[in-house]
Amino acid sequence: MDDGGPVFEALASRAAAEGRYRPATGYARLAEFFTPPRSQRKPERYRRYLELFDTAFADAALVRHEVPYAGAALPAYSLPAAGPPTGGTVLLHGGFDSVIEEFFPVAQRIAAAGFAVIAFEGPGQGGARTVHGLTSDHDWEKPVAAVLDHFRLDRAALVGISMGGYWALRAAGREPRIAQVVAWPPVYDWLHRVHPVLRAPVRSMVQHRGFMGWSVRTRARLSPTLRVVVDQVLYLLDSDDPADVPAWFLGMNAAHLGSERVRQDVLLMCGEHDAFQPPALTRAQAQALTAAHSVTTRLFTRAERADQHCQMGNLDLASRVLTSWLRSVAASAGGSAPRPDPSS
Repeated sequence: MDDGGPVFEALASRAAAEGRYRPATGYARLAEFFTPPRSQRKPERYRRYLELFDTAFADAALVRHEVPYAGAALPAYSLPAAGPPTGGTVLLHGGFDSVIEEFFPVAQRIAAAGFAVIAFEGPGQGGARTVHGLTSDHDWEKPVAAVLDHFRLDRAALVGISMGGYWALRAAGREPRIAQVVAWPPVYDWLHRVHPVLRAPVRSMVQHRGFMGWSVRTRARLSPTLRVVVDQVLYLLDSDDPADVPAWFLGMNAAHLGSERVRQDVLLMCGEHDAFQPPALTRAQAQALTAAHSVTTRLFTRAERADQHCQMGNLDLASRVLTSWLRSVAASAGGSAPRPDPSS
């Protein structure tokens, strides 16, 4: 990735000098985002982004935390329920290349509905990687347990946004303190994006690491978009081997997820034209949740201005769907606890 950061860095500085801290925050995030992952400027621009964010939202009741994890820390922030705390606690996290500050508008909407919110970054994400050096781990129950322990929670809902929808379901199947889980949207298994007849050959091909390394390098040279993805995966793994990139993606699969272990109430949210995590993955995920207490699928449409990835065209609607669902399952007689595991 070429360093596009200076352009947005200059825009952020100009906006901040004019007292326009919210636009400055957006520019600073873009400066950090378009900084090559291994650049020495990355941590500096990340910290500047946080400084501007905290200034822009100084009037919010946001409190920052560091959750001890693997000898380092996971960045987190808490936001109390606005008004009477009529809901429970919602844990919120992102996906592939997100930072938790990006989801503050979602956190605000959840808090406004009466829920306490704790947003956190897991290993490989945001400051967990940039500041604390924690590399990616698909076994998301580990950071979720650390967050629950740190905040002394014995019950919470878990919301995973974007690729985080996969990790949230993985964690819910192994962490009984999660009462409800939302995949916004699911991944289920990346190979379900290809025709069934091709899945076994692809799995086999990935085992040939020399060939895969050459193939990824060659394709990345030809496609700037792919190069950004490759660089990001190598960064979050702290790897120099391009063969690790397809292996990392295919590490997110049906067997690793273990959908049959998920016994909570589940909400799957997806846009009908999501190009990254399309509805086919949501349908496959819904069918695999055979032991869940309940499964609700919400497909957002173009008419709702919410048909794209993570419903960025209509966060108000998506957040209302999420919080209404949380209330409905918590209020139902069967929504008080996950279904017990008959094998335990």
